[in-house]
Amino acid sequence: MKKLHFETLQVHAGYKPDQTNSCGIPIYPTTAYSFDSSEHGSDLFNLDFKEGVSPYIYTRLNNPTNSIFEQRMAALEGGVAAVATASGQAAEMIAILNIMKAGDNFVTSPYLYGGTYNLFFVSLKDLGIEARMAKDDSAEEMEKLIDGQTKALYTENIGNPKFNVPDFEKLAALSQKYEIPLIVDNTFGCGGYLCRPIEYGANIVVESATKWIGGHGNSMGGIIIDGGNFNWGNGKFPKYSEPSEGYHGLKFWDKFGNGAFAMRCVAENLRDLGPCISPFNSWNMLQGVETLSIRVDKMCQTTMEMAKWLDQHEKTFDVCYLGLENNEYHQLAKKYLHHGFGCVLTFRVKGGYEKTVKFVESLKLITHLTNIGDVRSIITHPSSTTHRQMSEEAQAAAGVYPDLLRFSIGLEHIDDIKDDLEQAFELI
Repeated sequence: MKKLHFETLQVHAGYKPDQTNSCGIPIYPTTAYSFDSSEHGSDLFNLDFKEGVSPYIYTRLNNPTNSIFEQRMAALEGGVAAVATASGQAAEMIAILNIMKAGDNFVTSPYLYGGTYNLFFVSLKDLGIEARMAKDDSAEEMEKLIDGQTKALYTENIGNPKFNVPDFEKLAALSQKYEIPLIVDNTFGCGGYLCRPIEYGANIVVESATKWIGGHGNSMGGIIIDGGNFNWGNGKFPKYSEPSEGYHGLKFWDKFGNGAFAMRCVAENLRDLGPCISPFNSWNMLQGVETLSIRVDKMCQTTMEMAKWLDQHEKTFDVCYLGLENNEYHQLAKKYLHHGFGCVLTFRVKGGYEKTVKFVESLKLITHLTNIGDVRSIITHPSSTTHRQMSEEAQAAAGVYPDLLRFSIGLEHIDDIKDDLEQAFELI
């Protein structure tokens, strides 16, 4: 069959009508599933799945609605499998814990979302896993921190809020050199529509589905996509090549091959840690996915116009948007992004912190909260919210300043967005 385009996959991938011939995807609000026989139940708990036999055990592990969402996202991102989680934070946590144990480390870009920073440098540290922050997101700087216990490279694509675009091909070459996976947070890549890191050598993609994938600010969710392109049996990852204590000596790499990472996410981490997504939330995500490309096209178009407008405004400076030719990542964005330069920009308000706060509090149409990727336009003051727990030094390294505002563009008419900004500017 001819390879389908993104716009077709976002509507059809992962779903075939059941015996009811329902055109719409059903919600399965159930906790558990009956077994056909004792043997059937035993097979499932041994991870022995047979063609034509129900694979479902318990919704903490798998659910038919969740499975459709997972298959659709794997298709959109170009992976072999996906695992849905309760949030983007849960997706990051599971991806790391699925590879590492106490004593291991990974090298990360410094351009991180505040919640990711805390997960890496506070919570994971308590578990004995070390995150090593490189000077920047280049392969040259990341390589300086790699040693024998390094188990992954980690970066954000269109980082939050610096909007860095990594040189994926160089990072992929580095990960291959040291036989460790490249993990990419592709939340700002809009579910694969703007960028598919796996096509450029990434091995694992994590995303907050709460953002553009769902797109309506009504459900929490995360997704992990397994690229199926990493050799987990290379000797560096005993969780895959050695017998599993939790499955009677099963070796994940031997049994599941290029789907081993996704399977272990479910069988070990969702089973034991429990950050599963609700089938209701998966269903909401699927409604959002069906219009993903249309929303992102419109948002990118409006964001580009807003960036140019703000760049010329007398009360702003340091407008950051990948579509502006003076942006330091503009050329990498042209190389790796498709269909636009993203739906978020940042700008700084002249007059410092106090005027910045007054400006935000004077907005009437634009919503002040900590989210992005919504149909509504959203303004966020990162230094006092999303990156508040970081030190001033860490904030500066991430590109966060007291007078910086992050602006996620929604689907409102551009003139109405400009009018709201202008009336707030006039008050300062």
